[in-house]
Amino acid sequence: MNLLRVATLAVTFLPALLLAQPAETQLVLMKTTMGDIEVTLYPAIAPASVANFLNYANKLAYDDTFFHRTVRGFIIQCGGFKFTGGKLAEIPQDPPVKNEFNLSNTRGTLAMAKLGDNPNSATNQFFFNLGDNSANLNNQNGGFTVFGAVSNQAGRDVMDKLAAVSAPNPSPLASPFDSIPLVNFTSGEVKEENLLIIRSIRLVERPPQPAIRTNTGVILAGGFGGAPVGAPGAYIEIYGDNLGGAVSRTWDVEKDFVNGRAPTAIEGVSVTVNGQPAYVSYISPTQVNAQVPANVPTGEPLPVRVTHRGVTSAPVSISVVDQAGGLLAPGSFKVGDKQFVVAVRPAASLVFISNGTIPGLASTPAVKGETLVFYGPGFGLIANSPGITSSLGGDIAQGTSRILAPVQFKFGGAAAQVAYAGLTPGLVGLYQFNVVVPADSPSGDVELEVTQAGKAIAQKLFISVR
Repeated sequence: MNLLRVATLAVTFLPALLLAQPAETQLVLMKTTMGDIEVTLYPAIAPASVANFLNYANKLAYDDTFFHRTVRGFIIQCGGFKFTGGKLAEIPQDPPVKNEFNLSNTRGTLAMAKLGDNPNSATNQFFFNLGDNSANLNNQNGGFTVFGAVSNQAGRDVMDKLAAVSAPNPSPLASPFDSIPLVNFTSGEVKEENLLIIRSIRLVERPPQPAIRTNTGVILAGGFGGAPVGAPGAYIEIYGDNLGGAVSRTWDVEKDFVNGRAPTAIEGVSVTVNGQPAYVSYISPTQVNAQVPANVPTGEPLPVRVTHRGVTSAPVSISVVDQAGGLLAPGSFKVGDKQFVVAVRPAASLVFISNGTIPGLASTPAVKGETLVFYGPGFGLIANSPGITSSLGGDIAQGTSRILAPVQFKFGGAAAQVAYAGLTPGLVGLYQFNVVVPADSPSGDVELEVTQAGKAIAQKLFISVR
């Protein structure tokens, strides 16, 4: 049996305790015939392009513009034409703007359209990137200028609905409308009801400033000890007010990740640690969870900030050290004055170790000589197996790795063999420990002592052994 592979399946059954947006932004709301799309604009990154876009929006030039070009899985383009007087009419163009390529053309971003072989030819037309187009659009014609991005999943869902409307083949219209998406069209004359239309684009009022709670507002993930300290790659929980909008959710690997990389913003909520973008795994109005960037300095307090839709909180510091490991041990596993650790027996039924007093779990103490699996974040730097490039920086771990600072387990003072200590394949920043219960372990509820590089982790944990 491949113990590592089987053990990783256990993560699916664990309790749900666990996954760069520029700071200066503006928000606009696009009202389309298929729903609303909130867009975050980046004036600090592409000032001329944002000013140009807002100029068209403010003079209502984009009202009733329609999407005139779609390429499935690639882009959907608009901003150049209106349907007026029963005809497709061109929107008057202002002078072109200078190319400002900087941000990558990833899924959900907005970029300026331009003429071939002329980087500085963008005027009124723009497009949504439907997929990760960085490999080609970042390198063509001086790079295509990204000036904004869809702010949240609801907007991306509307973008995808628009993109799902296909262009008839053959097209009833000549260029530049030969790839125009049309709704409920079979043949004949193209009418307004066949078009995908942006009814309006308007600036959105900014939300209230996020406020992180002082003192214990930033801690190591609570289910792993909740200590007021962090480490590179560790998960932190941030508590306060106005941290996000009305939506509360964790990241979605299918929708939020790009090329196996975790998101740095969810629903317009982003986090920085020492000014570096963190990977955001959970958002709500009063709590945000994030992964500390892997390359932050250690040995000192670092400022943490939350930004919601362009409005940034005052900083609150957390001490960051080389290792701040903690094992999964939620409050539901605390009985009396004993905090039991989550340990998994990786059999077909994925049995959790228990003495029978933990609510909802049968009595299944650990057996001496068997291998158990433990999980936790914050154990510091890793070395990868040959050919593996997983990192602590928001990547989904692939294959096996090894924690550089050694971790030791003792069951009631008896030293255990650690068969594996590295990142959990298929997850982000979560370590896995495959540990053999020592034959000379005491029986009963014994203290589980965990040390890294000779220093005990902050938690006092227990495990049942028979």
